[in-house]
Amino acid sequence: MKKFDIRKIRLKTMDIDQIDDRMLLINLYATQAITFIIGFVWLLFQRRNPFRLFEPGIDWHFVYWGIGLAAAVIALDMLAARFVPDEASDDGGVNDRIFRHRPVWHIAVLSLVVAVCEETLFRGAVQYHIGPYWTSIVFATIHVRYLRHWIPTGLVFAISYALGWIYIKTGTLLAPIIAHFVIDLVMGLVIRFRREA
Repeated sequence: MKKFDIRKIRLKTMDIDQIDDRMLLINLYATQAITFIIGFVWLLFQRRNPFRLFEPGIDWHFVYWGIGLAAAVIALDMLAARFVPDEASDDGGVNDRIFRHRPVWHIAVLSLVVAVCEETLFRGAVQYHIGPYWTSIVFATIHVRYLRHWIPTGLVFAISYALGWIYIKTGTLLAPIIAHFVIDLVMGLVIRFRREA
C-alpha cells in the first residue's frame, strides 16, 4: 500500500473559467456545508442551543426587519450599479457563473442554503464572541473575491454589520436569514435575467 505524504500536496490558484459548472456547484455546496457544521459545533461549544436561535419569538416583527433590510440593500446595490464603474465592482465573474444559467428554483435553493449556513456561523456563533463589528470584518474578508476593490468590500462589510444589528434587535437568527436570502435571491435573479449590453 502506498504511503500518504502530506508534503506532496500542492495548492495552485485557479481562475473561475478553469472550473466546470459541476465542480463550481460541488465547491459551493461543500463550503456551505462546512460553514454550517463549524457554526453548529461552535454553538455547542458555547453551550448554546442552536435550535433556539431559529425561534421566531412572540411576534413576527423579524420578518419586517429582514425584508426591510433586504429592500434597503437591494436599492443601495442598484444605485451603486448605476454610478460605480463595472471594473470597480468586479468579483472575477463568480456570481455570473453561479447564477447566469441557473433555473429560478435553483437560484432560490442556493440563496436559502447560503443564508442559513452563513448566518448560523457568522451571526449565530462568531458574533456572540466578537460582536458585529469584528464579525463583519471577518465576513468581508472571507468574501475574498471582492477584496480587490474597496467599494464591494465596503458594501459587504456594511451589509454584514446591518445583518448583525437586526439579529441583535430582533433576537432571532430568522431576521438576518430572511434578509440574506432575499438579497441573494434578487441579485441572483437580476444576474439570471440581465440582458447583455
